[in-house]
Amino acid sequence: MLKPLPHYLTDFLEYSEVEKGLSPTTVKNYSNFLRKFIIWLNKNNLKNIKPADLTEDHIWKYRLWLSHLPNNTRRNMRGLNTSTQTRYLIALRSFLAFFHEKNIPSLPTEKIKLPKERSERHVKFLELEQIDKLLNAPKTKSIMGVRDRAILEILFSTGLRVQELVSLDRKNLEGAKNKNDFEMSVVGKGNYPRTIYFSERALHWTKKYLSLREDDDSALFVRLKGPESQSLRMTTRSIELLVQKYAKIAGLSILATPHTLRHSFATDLLNQGVDLRTVQEFLGHRNIATTQVYTHVTSKRLREIHRKYHGGKNLS
Repeated sequence: MLKPLPHYLTDFLEYSEVEKGLSPTTVKNYSNFLRKFIIWLNKNNLKNIKPADLTEDHIWKYRLWLSHLPNNTRRNMRGLNTSTQTRYLIALRSFLAFFHEKNIPSLPTEKIKLPKERSERHVKFLELEQIDKLLNAPKTKSIMGVRDRAILEILFSTGLRVQELVSLDRKNLEGAKNKNDFEMSVVGKGNYPRTIYFSERALHWTKKYLSLREDDDSALFVRLKGPESQSLRMTTRSIELLVQKYAKIAGLSILATPHTLRHSFATDLLNQGVDLRTVQEFLGHRNIATTQVYTHVTSKRLREIHRKYHGGKNLS
């Protein structure tokens, strides 16, 4: 017997984590986004609706409701922006795809149309001069400064996502003891494995940090303050605050995040002439379309190359 749609949420989240291999962060986001949909159902006396009874009209009314939700940032109180609305709808699409996978009658996923982006997504990245200022911002006379320098160096050297960084353990670096550079495998989004590469500098600062450690915690990067009864492993939030702190110290004009360093890593590779498919592998993107967001960043360099070597100056 079919259950009301909201009763399938736990089944869907377990399916996403176990069968689809999605990261805990993605599963948590799906949970948050879909609970908003369930709130909408409750508000409209639809809490007992079956998946098969969901219609395009329901989806349209939900989209209107989403578009009028207040934005929680102080800058904009006009409603959720288009990209945020899209995340809610993508989660709902995945929910419907789960019903089809389990042979539960429901509205087809293609009936959920995603809103058109009003403007092209802009990638925020740092120039090499800014990267140099950021990497040199920590004061490396203390273990905290050495740790922070190692974190910044690794983020730029490897293009790791912040969640991937905080998941690293000391044992992952065991094979790097007598090396000047190092490569290792990580498992990223969607259980997708890839190889990351430590630069000589990143490895140097990481080794120096580990040599100063006196604890026996398994995590590669640990907090140096706070109660020892709790896990010492640094969180994604603590890494985000760390990067923002040093961006301010370095006097950078943009509010840098760990993902800014990942964008900078990719942009630098493209500027050095690395092809898009290779950058896709470095970043661990399953789809080349995800990597193509960087192409407009390097278009200026490509125009300059075209003018220099194919500008028609030598034509008679």
